[in-house]
Amino acid sequence: MGEPLAGGGDLGRSEAVSVRSPIPLLLASTSPQRRAILAQLGIPFDVAAPRYEEKDASGADPVDLVRAHALGKARSLAADAGGRPILGVDTTVVLGNELLGKAVGESEAKAMLARLGGATHEVVSGLCLLGDGWEELAHEVTRVAFRALSEREIAVYIATGEWRERAGAYAIQGLGARLVERMEGDYLNVVGLPAAVLVNLLAKRYPGAYGLG
Repeated sequence: MGEPLAGGGDLGRSEAVSVRSPIPLLLASTSPQRRAILAQLGIPFDVAAPRYEEKDASGADPVDLVRAHALGKARSLAADAGGRPILGVDTTVVLGNELLGKAVGESEAKAMLARLGGATHEVVSGLCLLGDGWEELAHEVTRVAFRALSEREIAVYIATGEWRERAGAYAIQGLGARLVERMEGDYLNVVGLPAAVLVNLLAKRYPGAYGLG
């Protein structure tokens, strides 16, 4: 016979873990990508369009800019929270010192992809989690390197229409994955929401409520 287990542990049974009922987040965004990521993470949420107008100041630091936009989006729905934590997110693509937002037409989308081809850019996201009497503000940066792209490859991708409403004119979770050579950092940040940042904040502010912390 071996020594008795310290503390009287029972190998045949696991300890019961108390899990608090999660409060749905109020997502200040209508982005289908952000909704899909929250669903993937198993985080309950409601959706509302933010009452916030984005204004990108010329020469602004990308990190400061996305953090300010995320904060503005979250604060714009403070009156509608009803006790729910509000999640605001903003994402941009940075090539060199230039911000690449959403292309307004095919010609601009082609020009963006031509510039991104064979180069490394950054996907920068700001995230704000706003609760009752507190705000958490954070950001994430992911580096993405594109393959060298031929004019034909760019034309084929543009024809799919996938570039529409996408910062940098591509969607890494779709056919845009064919454009990418390598990546450093949070993949879901490139899709549209810095998941690791959000998970850590939820674990900190609501330990146990979302099965985190």
